Amino acid sequence: GETADSRAVLVEVKKRGYKALTMTNVPGSTLSREANETMLLHAGPEIAVASTKAYTAQIAVLAILAYDIARANGKALPFELMPELARVATIMDSVMSQKELFEELAERYLKTTPNTFFIGRGLDASVCLEGALKVKEISYIQAEGYPGGELKHGSIALIEDGTPVIALISQPKTNLNIRGNVKEVVARGANACILSMQGVEHEDDAFTLPHVEPLLAPLVTVLPVQLMAYYAALGRGCDVDKPRNLAKSVTVE
Repeated sequence: GETADSRAVLVEVKKRGYKALTMTNVPGSTLSREANETMLLHAGPEIAVASTKAYTAQIAVLAILAYDIARANGKALPFELMPELARVATIMDSVMSQKELFEELAERYLKTTPNTFFIGRGLDASVCLEGALKVKEISYIQAEGYPGGELKHGSIALIEDGTPVIALISQPKTNLNIRGNVKEVVARGANACILSMQGVEHEDDAFTLPHVEPLLAPLVTVLPVQLMAYYAALGRGCDVDKPRNLAKSVTVE
């Protein structure tokens, strides 16, 4: 709630006469004080510079807000949100209890590499950006997240023998497309790691997550990539809690 460029946007929004809602994990933060309304995440203190639980809490709160707006506008909703979020929370606990598997994946794919790529489509592409950011922030590996459909528009030229490519597959409608992208990078020498969800999994995938409502999948799919970044950092001797050159809040524009 202290980021300078976000505050600049808030100032402009209010100047134009619009109401503003701040979603923050910190009561009394600058953005909270200056907005018309505040919605707290209640994720608890986030000590590390690289945000994790505040990230997932924000997705959950945004889902609740979007669901209530849709219901208020008379939209037909395909599932009951709160029971599904309860399932998601249970599955998140289950995934975290298997964290040693992600330590092994980080050892296999990330420990010694100078660079890596995350690819996905739809909502998975957004989670790939988070995975790449976490890898960059705490393990100092050059990492990029790409929508699978953009691979042929230049980024595939960076694939070399042994380049790790982490692929996320949770959305049934993009399953075949992203697996086609994986085949393309493997044909060029990539070392591919597929993280999938039940319902779209293949037997040779590195890890399969329990199935959740596809619209809420980012709450679950983000955990493997965050854990892999964490264990990659530990394996490379990096300080996970205090990554170099980074601050908790960017207070200048």
